[in-house]
Amino acid sequence: MKIKVGTRGSNLALTQTKLVIKELQEKNPYIEFEIIVIKTKGDIVHDVPLHKMNDKGIFTKEIELALLNHTIDLAVHSMKDMPSEHTEGLIFGPVPKGEDPRDVIVSRREVKSINDLKGLLIGTGSISRKFQLMNLKQDISVKDIRGSIETRMKKIETENLDGVILAAAGLKRANYEDRISYYFDPKVFIPSPCQGILALQIREDDEKIRSILKTIEDVETTIRSKAERAYLKETGGGCHMPVGAYSEIINGEITMYVLYGDEDGRCLLIDKGSAPIVEAENLGVRLAGKLKREKLKYE
Repeated sequence: MKIKVGTRGSNLALTQTKLVIKELQEKNPYIEFEIIVIKTKGDIVHDVPLHKMNDKGIFTKEIELALLNHTIDLAVHSMKDMPSEHTEGLIFGPVPKGEDPRDVIVSRREVKSINDLKGLLIGTGSISRKFQLMNLKQDISVKDIRGSIETRMKKIETENLDGVILAAAGLKRANYEDRISYYFDPKVFIPSPCQGILALQIREDDEKIRSILKTIEDVETTIRSKAERAYLKETGGGCHMPVGAYSEIINGEITMYVLYGDEDGRCLLIDKGSAPIVEAENLGVRLAGKLKREKLKYE
């Protein structure tokens, strides 16, 4: 049996895909895998900030089309890139174990605490990261940047930045962990929903591929991803507005730390809540509803 796996062509995307294939091959040694690289709009357009592109699925649409057209059998995405609404005919397969969900600073200077960010020029393409940085009240300047993790790190030199914010997961998977200067506390500086989690997307009627993916499922990561995506969907969030969610599971209970705001940064709300893991998705919906009601007070 041969499975064609679709992915973006960046070093990180390919690395993530190869990690998934390695896990699958260990559990299913009789299966052959072929990687198919697909360019998305987000890979082609680099000169527009994500929150200004006003287009859901900029990193996923072309890959999803290939899946629907049977050009590929399985798509590997970063879960945080996935729109909150599912594409008709496609579903997520079982979820493998996630990586470190934290945001980090890669800097030319030593950063031991948030106080060391005072007065620095930091690059990021995320509106959530931008407004959270500004909310630290450390006179931090922010510059919009786009590109692969290698491109963004290089911009520290080419655009004279003091540092850039990236996801720990991507740096660790791509073997750049030694470049990390500082880890943000995800309960305070809240990452994108499902950061560090991979989305394995398949056609909804493909039970054979689903059963194969089941061999590498991580139950805790699955619960966390469902809770955080339920929060994202209920907020209606995307790249155009600040939305964040971080969850952890301890002794059968899930606790979520969430962020929600408006497009111009006037309103940036943070909250948290806990529930038994069987109510994980309801917790995400409930927290989103609470913050949406709070946001109305600022309008």
